[in-house]
Amino acid sequence: MRVLAALSGGVDSAVAAARAVEAGHDVVGVHMALSRNRAQMRTGSRGCCSIEDAGDARRAADVLGIPYYVWDLSERFEDTVIADFLSEYEAGRTPNPCVRCNEHIKFDALLDKALALGFDAVCTGHYARAGVDGDGFPLLRRSADLAKDQSYVLAVMGPERLARAMFPLGDVPSKEQVRAEAAARGLSVSAKPDSYDICFVADGNTQGFLRDRLGSRPGQIVDADGTVLGEHDGAYGFTVGQRKGLGIDRPAADGRPRYVLSIEPVSNRVVVGSAEDLSVGAVIGESAVWFVPAPTQWTDCLLQVRAHGAAVPVRARALPEGGLRIEVSDDRLRGVAPGQSAVLYQGDRVLGQATVAATEPLSPRPDSAAVEVR
Repeated sequence: MRVLAALSGGVDSAVAAARAVEAGHDVVGVHMALSRNRAQMRTGSRGCCSIEDAGDARRAADVLGIPYYVWDLSERFEDTVIADFLSEYEAGRTPNPCVRCNEHIKFDALLDKALALGFDAVCTGHYARAGVDGDGFPLLRRSADLAKDQSYVLAVMGPERLARAMFPLGDVPSKEQVRAEAAARGLSVSAKPDSYDICFVADGNTQGFLRDRLGSRPGQIVDADGTVLGEHDGAYGFTVGQRKGLGIDRPAADGRPRYVLSIEPVSNRVVVGSAEDLSVGAVIGESAVWFVPAPTQWTDCLLQVRAHGAAVPVRARALPEGGLRIEVSDDRLRGVAPGQSAVLYQGDRVLGQATVAATEPLSPRPDSAAVEVR
């Protein structure tokens, strides 16, 4: 196959490309330039897609003996990922920019351009496993290294784009093995630190980034009864479940910590309350994508709402017009914010994904029959 290998400049993508070459594919390397500021440099292990990373990607391609190109996708990145990030926070929601990057950049803009140029697939260094199940549906599974698993942020791509994706690191048991393999192949990035935080917020100060872009918007911090407890400089600087940095100068009457329960963009208020008030009984999703036939009956499965969060038992069913309803029977799910990605699993298999539109508080519900997807 003709394979376009996305080379970020890190060790994972370099080893993934090396494995694609070793498998006999005709591989071309490409680095996505996502920053409009071409002078931006990486700081420690923060960020990605800088000039330094482009140089590391080029050296990896040279070692592998494959052609190498840099594609400027900065305008698309600014207009989709960053614009979505800002508008979602402005609307009182909590987006995951890595999910949106996979949706709009890596498996949309990059993949579409690759297909237009005659490539059969895009290869990345993500930790996940792709395949086909017994019924012919594209199959997305967790990686062998659960600590590095990235199926959560990949679920948004959907089955059609998954069929054009390759994840050569999905079966690797540990990141240490990837680094050892890179060193053995003579790749200079073998000891390069992992990137973390939000790539376009290189200093890690998300609130500062939002303040610079959205400006000062003073408002009130209130409890569930509407009592004013304090003031804020921008509701966009808070997220559901947040405990620290609330700016409240007096404790709750019972002395217990307060948490952000909701953000009201119209009134510009932040509502706080107790930890128990964060318990979620139901999640309503929108823009659902499925890797199985959309289940119209209640289906027992697991729900994950954060990239590195634990999955909790739930039941779920598809709703009309791309909707999804997920119900929880106990208080193990807390602090779910609109805008987060809700990913459903059975075992290590991804069933589907949706964006959280709303939640409902935990309350008793009658049991009803549920089915298992096979």
